[in-house]
Amino acid sequence: MFLTLPSILEKWPCQWSSGASGRRASPSFNAGEAVTALELLQRERECGSITTFSSQLDHALKGGLPVGKVTEICGAPGVGKTHLCLQLSVDIQIPRSFGGLEAQVIFMDTEGSFVLQRVVDIAAAVVRHFSLLAVDGEQKDTMQTFNMESILSNIFLVRCHDYVELQAELLLLPDFLRDKPRVRLLVIDSVAFPFRQHLDDLSQRTRLLQGLAQQVISMATRHNIAVVITNQMTTRLQDSQSHLVPALGEIWGHASTTRIILQWEGSQQVAAIVKSPCCIDTAIQYQITSEGFRDANQPEITLTNRR
Repeated sequence: MFLTLPSILEKWPCQWSSGASGRRASPSFNAGEAVTALELLQRERECGSITTFSSQLDHALKGGLPVGKVTEICGAPGVGKTHLCLQLSVDIQIPRSFGGLEAQVIFMDTEGSFVLQRVVDIAAAVVRHFSLLAVDGEQKDTMQTFNMESILSNIFLVRCHDYVELQAELLLLPDFLRDKPRVRLLVIDSVAFPFRQHLDDLSQRTRLLQGLAQQVISMATRHNIAVVITNQMTTRLQDSQSHLVPALGEIWGHASTTRIILQWEGSQQVAAIVKSPCCIDTAIQYQITSEGFRDANQPEITLTNRR
């Protein structure tokens, strides 16, 4: 029941909420296994992707956020990073009869930014959306069980108060994933906060971040899950001018397969894809509504250079 979720925030970070069980698809590839490029392409297509509920951003990402890869969402406070993560936590559960993954999510909250009421609002909007789309018997039958209670019961929430607890949870995660094979999304919101708040030794922070980067990459590929990490912004001086750039330095920047920067441009909120192996640099206007992350009904903007 979702009413138990607020109390989980106050418990020891190893406390997990409960959810349904199921089967997991095979991982992208195993160590020492020889595969052809065609086989790898077929496996990646089978992994699927997670819709953001912004049709323009999904189109720019070739279908949504990829499963089996690491996506980093960067931005200043208040721009919508957590809102997008909450949207993805609901969208990962869209039933297969509607083209979704019908899976579960682990949400690691390091800032205390998980707001239950926002999840309830987003989930209600998604349920209402697919209730209107249901046309055949299978889809209508699916809507009998795709409801608020099922959505909230499939979000496993962990509160990490510092980088030590975050590292401990990541070490315990493989065992948890074996017990919960339907988990296909891991959210860490955010990775920067515990390292910037509680660790002043830069050399130690760099070493720990390198280890964490290797962990999340391995987690995504070995367990065939999408890893979504939020990151803060910091100021960098270049040519006597200050620029906002993702925090944690250049080395951390290599951890993600895809990097999206959420930012304000005037009065418009813009999601800029600045790193991707298969997408051009593109900026999409979006908005945060009472129902969640949505299109701003504006055309795409092609960026002329990377940040």
